[in-house]
Amino acid sequence: QTFQSSREENLCFSSGAVCNIMMAKRLLFGADCRRKYVSVIRNATCSEIHGSSWMKGCAANVQGRWPKVENGMERLPTSVSAKIPFKRRMCSTFQSTIDQAEIKKFQSLAQKWWDENGEFQALHTMNDLRVPFIRDTLINYIGSRQSGSPLSGVRLLDVGCGGGLLSEPLARLGAVVTGLDPVEDNIRTAEVHKSPDPFLNKQLQYKACSLEDITEECSECFDAVVASEVLEHVADRETFINCCYHVLKPSGHLFITTINKTNLSYLIGIIAAEWIFSIVPRGTHEWEKFVIPEELERQLESNGFYVESINGMYYNICSGLWSWTDNTSVNYALHAVKSKDTQHPESENPVSEETIQSYANSAS
Repeated sequence: QTFQSSREENLCFSSGAVCNIMMAKRLLFGADCRRKYVSVIRNATCSEIHGSSWMKGCAANVQGRWPKVENGMERLPTSVSAKIPFKRRMCSTFQSTIDQAEIKKFQSLAQKWWDENGEFQALHTMNDLRVPFIRDTLINYIGSRQSGSPLSGVRLLDVGCGGGLLSEPLARLGAVVTGLDPVEDNIRTAEVHKSPDPFLNKQLQYKACSLEDITEECSECFDAVVASEVLEHVADRETFINCCYHVLKPSGHLFITTINKTNLSYLIGIIAAEWIFSIVPRGTHEWEKFVIPEELERQLESNGFYVESINGMYYNICSGLWSWTDNTSVNYALHAVKSKDTQHPESENPVSEETIQSYANSAS
């Protein structure tokens, strides 16, 4: 549920809501943990957001990291996501998408990507949702090429691939995958993990660079781009989306999973996930970088995409598993398609198939 209220209401939770969250921690190992946990989350509703006494007492506990709401937190009206003129521009005219503070965060975690019980446990189990989501959507649009390799022939770019947690299963489905990550140690971890598998070595390559670094040399190279749990870490979201447009072929597919910008996402995604249950390291997320679906849809459509679907994702802290939900107030997945009727600004000289093949083989 998204809360639309004044600045004070956005920042201040009543003591009753806080008690419920603290009770969730104590109930973690209870026999009826799942039922009680869901009840706790559902109890944190708009009616419990009032007063400022608790905020002042607990601000120090979270090092003053309360959301800074500019002009309240009003949702964009649905009409805003109607047809908006496509902005034709190249990524090189914008600032970098790389946030150096984010690089430092993930540099220290580079060796832990493949620990299924460690800091990235939630990303491991998220594959149960996001891999079928990407696979089935692509099959519905382009059809299955081969039995056992449903994504055979699909060229896919995994942006912000980390240690390759999503790149590997997509490559095993037959896709020719390129994984990008600006943290070199992440790429080393990914390379080491895939190296014993000859099939992965053929299907999957990694590059230690940013998305904008390959935009010009790889214009219209890919059938699909995946940015899973990445958008909330980039420095310039507009540039990032524009670069995704340029590397996609006409009618190419963009898959995004990210976090909504709501009070509930702050409560669950930061307070609960980072400070109470330690699901992810403290400081992993910044609430100011979260984005509401309507705003993301507007940015996508203004950059030449049309949004096909937005689905909510629910993480059960007790079981550690993900499931689909109609509620997009915390995590959500989005599928967008590059518009057919928008002309790439540099497309007078389209990229040849030989250039695409050369790029795909460049790291082999």
